[in-house]
Amino acid sequence: MKKVQIGVIGSMADIEFKQLLKQLANEIGQEIAKNNAILAFGFEGDFDSLSEIAARSAEQSGGKTIAFVWGNKKQDLKGLNSIQVVTGQNRGGGREFSFILSCDAVICISGGSGTLMEIAMAYQAGIPVIAIQNSGGWSQKLANKFLDERKRQKIIGTKTPKEAVVMALKLASKV
Repeated sequence: MKKVQIGVIGSMADIEFKQLLKQLANEIGQEIAKNNAILAFGFEGDFDSLSEIAARSAEQSGGKTIAFVWGNKKQDLKGLNSIQVVTGQNRGGGREFSFILSCDAVICISGGSGTLMEIAMAYQAGIPVIAIQNSGGWSQKLANKFLDERKRQKIIGTKTPKEAVVMALKLASKV
């Protein structure tokens, strides 16, 4: 049976995220591991991110992770044991396509412009997007909305990490 790959996207530390967001990321990682899914994320390297916090939490809970790295060589993953996918692309310039298209569902926490780009990619590709409603950023703005007038798929808003992972697994099984 195929393991579900859940992408986690969200803010980078360069926007100084709050402790609540770190806790949400930790819980998402734990829930993904607990449900025997694989956590996929875009590794930043120069800044910490909510997706990296989720990946660390998933690994600490016995889960597996996949890091999509920018550039043309493997990177030091700062203690993570992730499988690395070297994309040969720049951050913000292509790495995100490989990452998002490798996901069966995507969970977003807060998020700035990079997260918005990844949400749009998933939306266009028909990959389910689940947004943590109370996390701010694009996740809060887009929860329970369609991205455009075509209304291809609603971005599902959830209140808790557990609800988000349950929804991601449910929707991934339909893709």
